[in-house]
Amino acid sequence: MLQARLISYPDAHRYRLGVNFESLPVNAPKCPVHTYNRDGFMRFDDNGGSGPNYEPNSFGGPVEEHRFVERRYSTTGEVGRYNHREGNDDYTQAGDLFRLMKKDEKARLIQNIVNHIRGVPERIQRLQISHFTKADPAYGRGVAEGLGLKVEESELVGAK
Repeated sequence: MLQARLISYPDAHRYRLGVNFESLPVNAPKCPVHTYNRDGFMRFDDNGGSGPNYEPNSFGGPVEEHRFVERRYSTTGEVGRYNHREGNDDYTQAGDLFRLMKKDEKARLIQNIVNHIRGVPERIQRLQISHFTKADPAYGRGVAEGLGLKVEESELVGAK
């Protein structure tokens, strides 16, 4: 009977309380568990507030702790984690798509982006414009103009 309760009690909690049943003090783990899991049905705490739960971020949120990187070990070759950002080209495909668009499609895309980032802090707007510029200088210029931001020509030329 005790073995059956080990399965049925957590199932009942999940069913009645939802995925956040472990947040209740009576169900919380006794050892500290620190994850960035958030949201979900029946969340009853501050849910991490307005802070980000992703990395990298510009708001003082979590950062990768390099001391927890797995050690490398040998098999028939070297095995280990790698930085997925190294060697990736995140801009060519986006630029190619932008250049394929008709003039009115480009205008709608730029206006849609401008409408959505208008209330964002200027520093973040400029960071985002640099990404658009790396895809295509006209793309970055269009978003900057839509936001009423002055962008130096040197920031737009050779950004790719």
